[in-house]
Order: sequence, then structure tokens, then C-alpha cells
Amino acid sequence: MRALIQRVAQARVEIAGETVGEVGNGMLVLVCAMQGDGDEQAQLLARKTANLRIFESEPGKMNLSILKSGGGALVVSQFTLAADTSRGNRPGFSYAAPPDEGERLYELFAASLAEHGVPVETGRFGQEMQVHLVNDGPVTIWLDTAA
Repeated sequence: MRALIQRVAQARVEIAGETVGEVGNGMLVLVCAMQGDGDEQAQLLARKTANLRIFESEPGKMNLSILKSGGGALVVSQFTLAADTSRGNRPGFSYAAPPDEGERLYELFAASLAEHGVPVETGRFGQEMQVHLVNDGPVTIWLDTAA
């Protein structure tokens, strides 16, 4: 599984003008399940995300995880993280998990992150969404369970 994590001062996701999830200080987590991913990858990614030390304990020192900083996570499905551009300019998405499995693993990731003690808000799988965020730092981190 893949995640693009952004430390945020605030973030929200809207569908048709309605806010369906939002957080203040915390992280926006864009998540993609890949072909061959299973429960183990979703749970590993959730654990890594919960313990990722990207929050400041003092100016210039990123020593705190979201668990220690008291922030929340906005988790949004993002199958385009599976983009393959090796054969031209139009991305292909054949490396993404099939939609049913992608949705199941997305939901498992969000539930596992919450089980670690992180307050979690979500978007809606497979929906057209508008994501608004204020990136704090900016801090943007790529996690991939295959790496």
C-alpha cells in the first residue's frame, strides 16, 4: 500500500459542496491499495503512519508522532498514487488494487489507524472529492509498504 502524508494545520474534504471530513492540526493521508496488497499491508501502513514522527517537539525538531501531538488524520482514498507513467504521458492505473479490494483495504487502514488511538475522519471511496488543506511546514512524506 502507498500513502502520501501531509502535515496540516487544517484539512477538509467536500463532496458536492458538503464537508464530509475535516481535521485541524494533524495529517492528511492519501491512501492507495496496490495489486497484491492485503490486510497485513494495511495494518503495517497504519502502524507506520500512527508512529511517524513529523510533528515538532520544539522548533526545528520533528520528534513527535500524531499520537503524541494530539492531532487527527483525514484519510482519503487516492488510487492515482498507483500511476504508471513509464510508457508515455498518459498515466496507467493497472497497478492499483481492484475497486472492491481497494475499498476494503482503505477502510481497514482507516480503522487500524483509529485503533492505534488516532482520531480519524475520512472521505468517501470512489467519489469525486475536493480536498482543501493548509500544509504545515510544508511536510510531505511518502510511505510504501513495498519499499
